[in-house]
Amino acid sequence: MPLLTLDSISLAYGMHPLLDQASLTINAGERVCLLGRNGEGKSTLLKIVSGVVVPDSGTVRLEDGAVLAVLPQNLPSDDDRTAYEIVSGAFPETGQLLAEFHTLAQQADEASLNRMMKVQERIEALDGWRLDQRVTAILAQYGIDPDQRLNRLSGGWQRRVLLARALVVEPDILLLDEPTNHLDVPAIAWLEETLGAFRGAMLFVSHDRAFIRRMATRVVELDRGKLISFAATYDRYLKLKEKALEEEERENALFDKRLKQEEAWIRQGVKARRTRNMGRVRALKAMREEHRQRRVRGDTATFAVEDAARSGKLVAETVNAGFAYPDGTPIIRDMNLTVLRGDKIGLVGENGTGKTTLVRLLLGDLQPTEGTVRLGTNLEVAYFDQLRGELDLDRNALDNLSEGREFIEINGKSKHVLGYLQEFLFTPERARSPVRVFSGGERARLLLAKLFSKPANILVLDEPTNDLDVETLELLEEQLAEFAGTVIVISHDREFLDNVVTDVIFLDGSGRVREYVGGYSDWRDQGGRFPAEASGARLDQHDKAEKPDKPERSTKSAGAPKPKPAKLSYKLKLELEQLPGRIEVLEQEVAEVQERIAAPDFYAGAPDEVAATLEELEQKEASLEKVIERWMELEEQAGSE
Repeated sequence: MPLLTLDSISLAYGMHPLLDQASLTINAGERVCLLGRNGEGKSTLLKIVSGVVVPDSGTVRLEDGAVLAVLPQNLPSDDDRTAYEIVSGAFPETGQLLAEFHTLAQQADEASLNRMMKVQERIEALDGWRLDQRVTAILAQYGIDPDQRLNRLSGGWQRRVLLARALVVEPDILLLDEPTNHLDVPAIAWLEETLGAFRGAMLFVSHDRAFIRRMATRVVELDRGKLISFAATYDRYLKLKEKALEEEERENALFDKRLKQEEAWIRQGVKARRTRNMGRVRALKAMREEHRQRRVRGDTATFAVEDAARSGKLVAETVNAGFAYPDGTPIIRDMNLTVLRGDKIGLVGENGTGKTTLVRLLLGDLQPTEGTVRLGTNLEVAYFDQLRGELDLDRNALDNLSEGREFIEINGKSKHVLGYLQEFLFTPERARSPVRVFSGGERARLLLAKLFSKPANILVLDEPTNDLDVETLELLEEQLAEFAGTVIVISHDREFLDNVVTDVIFLDGSGRVREYVGGYSDWRDQGGRFPAEASGARLDQHDKAEKPDKPERSTKSAGAPKPKPAKLSYKLKLELEQLPGRIEVLEQEVAEVQERIAAPDFYAGAPDEVAATLEELEQKEASLEKVIERWMELEEQAGSE
């Protein structure tokens, strides 16, 4: 019997349907990742499951006796309760009594002692000491000081306390909404390890691709109001999703072709109308209704970075530079770095190690307390703030971006502000809504729109991946890779760092700054470690789990000598020499077909031509893949000679 069942759930706000007869089942022990674009309703779906939001129709069924717990997305910034009070609060009445007893036990006046005796009697009547043992045990297991106030803890430790509260009730199913947001890498690694040991079921929303790969046993996508389940790993899901979209396009094209034929038939002359098949007429009406109700997949963001004039070759150079607080506490010390035009740098380190201070030193916003910082010429900086501080929450998206302008210049082309916002997936109606009602993903997209509308040759991105959906993330990665200027990224998204940066600067918390060539994985391979790690073994295992494409070595063949590959014959050598040319030709042919398909009016053409072009692309891609595999096979054989 399923642990959780959603049956035909529908929910709409005004004319905008979020869920349309959506159904889902989750079995015990499953770890289900819920994916979808920003604004599709993922967080709302979790609220429906937890009972916070009531759907317009449909039912939510939890197995009798099953316990559900929630790890909230937003951290409580002003909660001054102790960690013990937070965790024990998972048990409503008993938890309140336990928290009161815990506080009274630290006081010595007679009134407190009298009250403590009454509280103790009530706790014993409720068998509360057993729950107290569970609270104390989980706080000790997670290394949490019971008397520490929540609002004095870092984001990672707050998340740890809230997870302890969720798990102390020993839930059968756990709901998590963007659990890695604002956490540094060691905190994410701890979270992954803790959740990996959890034996209950999980339903979680995340756009952290490394986290998804580590945790998910199944992927469910919320797309246009429907829940589509993929019984696969994340990487397998990506391939299946691509095929599903291609198949949907083909089916829609064939349907439109049949509809066009039936419309032509219904408009035939008088003679044909006298003998018209009424069943066929009814079928045509049904086809028209199906076409009218078809929900087309939304557009993908199509933004580009506005380039400023090139900066000087040197962006910044530091010689024994450092910065310390007035009390002498060093944040940065003995920093020797050279940043050149075109560098793409990722700053890695635990929260509070001075990453933002380092950026301000490199940009000249902060003067070093020791050493020197020399800046280059013609520096135009655009800054992405993780706190979204550059957005006025009371103004709408249009006013936040335009700043009094009706048109903006993007790479020499004039664009209307409203049209520019549509490239970031803001409809005209949404663009006129106050930013205060926007989701985290919408605010991030608006800030990117504002950032990229200004000429810049240096982009500074502070935690840009929080709240962005995977499609927007991948487009951002592509734009940053093609950006001719300098990029400085502060991020804890391991895959984002691997895909964007060419150098990693690591801050260990003692003030030392070290530079490594490559991305996050390269830094790990070169011995990079966080001070919080007791040993490197734990995260080494984690990093290996992040790289699914590397096959595991078979234990059966361990120690057995590998057969020596045969040398390439003259014929095979000739084939190997010719293969790169064939690959280049096929890549060009694939690119030409893809360019035709990407044309705005492509799907408006004749359905048979559309289908033929899609089939042509599939055949050419298959040929290209086959030739590349042959080249890799011969190249490996030649390299072993």
